[in-house]
Formats: sequence, C-alpha cells, structure tokens
Amino acid sequence: MGHSTRMNATLMPILYSFRRCPYAIRARLSIAASGEQVELREIVLRDKAPEFLETSPSATVPCLKTGETVIDESLDIMLWALDRSDPENWLKPEKGDLDAMLELIGVCDGPFKSHLDRYKYDTRYPDTDRETEQAGAAEFLWHLDSRLAATPWLFGGKASLADFAILPFVRQFANSDRSWFDSQEWTSLKAWLEAFEMSPRFQSVMPKWNRWQAGDTPVVFP
Repeated sequence: MGHSTRMNATLMPILYSFRRCPYAIRARLSIAASGEQVELREIVLRDKAPEFLETSPSATVPCLKTGETVIDESLDIMLWALDRSDPENWLKPEKGDLDAMLELIGVCDGPFKSHLDRYKYDTRYPDTDRETEQAGAAEFLWHLDSRLAATPWLFGGKASLADFAILPFVRQFANSDRSWFDSQEWTSLKAWLEAFEMSPRFQSVMPKWNRWQAGDTPVVFP
C-alpha cells in the first residue's frame, strides 16, 4: 500500500505549505474545494527544506510545483485549482463577477495586509503606530461588515472565491487581539468569521502535519 501511494504521489503536483500561514490556508481551501489532490509538504519557516528553496523563487509558502511549472502566488494557486475543477462555483458568484472578486481580494492583499502586518508585528516596524495600523485595517473590515449585512457571503447567498481568499487574513487579524476584535460592533463580520472557523471545510485543511523531509512517505492532500 505504501509503495502504491509513493508511486501515485510522484505524479501529483507538490504543494509546499505551512499550516498557520493565511496564504497557505487559502491555497489549501481551494484545492480541497476543487477535489484535486496534491502531495503536501509541510515547511518549517525557520528551517526551510533545501528542495523547497530550490523550487520557490520567492522562498515563501505556498508554492505549487506541477510538472515543470511552479506557481508561487497563493491566489494563482487558488485559480489553478478552481480552473481545473470548481464544483461549488467559487469563480461564479451570485452577485458580481470574477473581476469584482479579484478587485476586493486586491484590497485585502494590498492595503489591508500592510496594516495587518504592522499591527500584528509592530516590533518589526519601529516607525509605525500600532493603533493607527489597527484603525487602518478596521476600515476594510467595516466595509466587509456592510457587505455582509446585506448578504451572508461577500458576493451573495453562497460562498465564493472572495470569501475564502479573504477569511484567513481576517482570522489572522482577529487573533492578533481577539478581545478587542470581539468588542467591535461588526456583527455580520463576526458571524461570517465564526461560521468559517467552525466549518468542516476549514477544519479539514488545518490538521497538524509533521515537517517534511526528503524521503518521507508522501502526504496526499486532501
């Protein structure tokens, strides 16, 4: 049995991942939704495997290697998986379209993530003020909350690419100071995040994996 797993896994795309990284979480979410299978290799960021460093141009997770192609951006990995198979129609939201979703994701990945990093890791940015960064990030969350007050998901009555691309970062922000986050009056946003955190889909992409080393028996995901 182990031999057949090893044989099959050699044909699979390889996903270099790190369990807690929000970029890696959203890549795993989309792969799980697509039904595609990959060989998952858990990377320890403070001691990165040489095979990973040889593969990833940016030395960041997630990184997908499929054949001779390397996909080094988490959103591109999401689109790769969903272009292959999208049974839950993440790319076709009830309201809006893919371009509108990518625009909102761009705000998350750009200004919001910049505020988030300076808020969460304020000691790394001595020239920034933590409360100012918190307030900057909160502007985006208030925008999401207003959207979610109208529909349970960002683009209508069902979840789409935008929800699963953005939720891991909202979760990271919330966990930076959960009591402050919970004290805010973004009721719809908090319900949206809680539904995500309690969902079987989220739980399924968050088991603890052992650090990958060359020669390990392949871990097939999902």
